Amino acid sequence: MPPPRDQHLLVTAARMYYEAGRSQHEIATALNVSRSSVSRMLTAARERGIVRIQINDPTGRDMSLEEELTTRFGLRDCRVAEIHSGDRPLARVGDLGARWLLETLRPGHKVGVSWGHGLQAVVQHIPDEGGLDVEVLPLVGGLSAVDSAITGEELVRDLAGRVGGRFQRLHAPALLTSKAGRDVLLAEPTVQRTLEAARRADVALVGIGAVGHGSSAALVKALDLGPEERARFDRAQPVGDVCARFFDADGTPVTGPADDRVLAVSLADLAAIPTVAGVAAGPEKAPGVLGALRTRVLDILLCDSSLARALLARDGR
Repeated sequence: MPPPRDQHLLVTAARMYYEAGRSQHEIATALNVSRSSVSRMLTAARERGIVRIQINDPTGRDMSLEEELTTRFGLRDCRVAEIHSGDRPLARVGDLGARWLLETLRPGHKVGVSWGHGLQAVVQHIPDEGGLDVEVLPLVGGLSAVDSAITGEELVRDLAGRVGGRFQRLHAPALLTSKAGRDVLLAEPTVQRTLEAARRADVALVGIGAVGHGSSAALVKALDLGPEERARFDRAQPVGDVCARFFDADGTPVTGPADDRVLAVSLADLAAIPTVAGVAAGPEKAPGVLGALRTRVLDILLCDSSLARALLARDGR
């Protein structure tokens, strides 16, 4: 083994091994040292910074963040899109989510879908190739309060068309003006059958909202809560929503009028589905996603690196 000051020999061995592709036996012969000495020289070259190994993942995933999130939040799996300057986080998460979904779905599976920009990005990145015998089911009623392109009804139909599967419709709005109105619709046999089928899904893909941002803010507005009802809702300190079901920072469901007027599967229903994947992008979603993780409903998280870092920082406070 050369002394520490003999950097030239370490550089020579490293170049022969990493750049020229020569074996350790060939290097030992050329340098007139033992093969074990070559192994120690290459180790020393890495330790002293002469050699730096960089692994480029062609799928654009940040494996270290995935491992940390999986461990921190007890997830079964996590996919984190690595974001660089100029990248569009939602598009990157959509691509990663589409890959995960196609890896996960099997013929005969029933997949439940909620709504939102995140889910739209996932669906749009699935190739329109067909051939996958699955059934796509709505987890939530129609949402006139948001862009029609991201509603569950539209995404259910689009996803089924792309994978070549069948789909069911939920002929009812997601938000009603009263609990009584919601209960009337829940009594309809067609609505009951569709929701029951959704509860028996093998896989659920759900968007995660953050209160005060985007579509989540539109949901609160569309609930049309009275002054006392809105005060009760605010006192519960909701941070996010999944399937139009709100929860606080600890993951506790928000009950009352904001929940009683929703026509969708419940958080408890979601928890009973074998695999539930949540989709979100951007650090502004951190409060909502952290609350969603604490509901213990999610098995899989599909997000971007900026959101992942924000989650870890917020959870560590």
